[in-house]
Amino acid sequence: MMTGTAFMGAMSGGTVTAYAVSGGARGQALAAAPLGASGAFSVGLGAYSGPVMLEVAGATFEDEATGTSMPMASGDVLTACIPSVASGATTSGVQVTPLTTMAQAMAQGMPGGMTAATAAAANAGIGSYFMAGDVLGTMPMDPSVAGSGTGATQDQRDHGMAIAAMSEYARSVGMTGSSSAMVTAMAEDASDGVMNGMMGGTGISMGGMGGGMMGGGPGMMSATAGTTGLSGAMTAFAGSAMNRSGVTLASVQALVNQLAGSTGAIP
Repeated sequence: MMTGTAFMGAMSGGTVTAYAVSGGARGQALAAAPLGASGAFSVGLGAYSGPVMLEVAGATFEDEATGTSMPMASGDVLTACIPSVASGATTSGVQVTPLTTMAQAMAQGMPGGMTAATAAAANAGIGSYFMAGDVLGTMPMDPSVAGSGTGATQDQRDHGMAIAAMSEYARSVGMTGSSSAMVTAMAEDASDGVMNGMMGGTGISMGGMGGGMMGGGPGMMSATAGTTGLSGAMTAFAGSAMNRSGVTLASVQALVNQLAGSTGAIP
């Protein structure tokens, strides 16, 4: 059994599916379950042991930068790769977020694909890149909820504000259909371990936005989207009326500075 929460802004509806990991890739489906209120899920794993990949699709979420309810676009998913589960054990408190999605894509892109070792390394690398600690176990703060920063740890604040920054960046470049497309683009960018607007040697095409608005040509992701782009978006969101958490820019300034000064390399 595995329980936890999916979050990209408050989520509901949709389905979470647990997959075995085989040969470094997503294997057979172990079980699927509906996503409950506030993104909560509980899915059985049977007697399976080893790495597990979770995938959330078809949900509706509250876009944090605009406050509107958006559907996940067709083909967009949230994912997470848990390095190992024991047969018959219950694993609780698992988070499935844009940051775990980036980590799963990164693990998949490492030599050998998804394994216990690459999943652990990728989760740690993304946690370090966003100063969010254990991305699988740290529930992100929801900055759209009044006072949510009170009592939140710094890791929870950074995790939540990183997600909000992706939403704000999507809004700023005219991605009006669903900001889930921004998460997909960020995951593709992270898949080779460097946030530079490329997936290997290939530019990342963006859906749902105006041509040229990201500085990389019509519909292409900017080379700085995952560095100074997110830094600027986090600064803008922190000072906006949509940030109801009580967390000020000063509280996440270290993360803003780290993103602004980053070469894009994920540790």
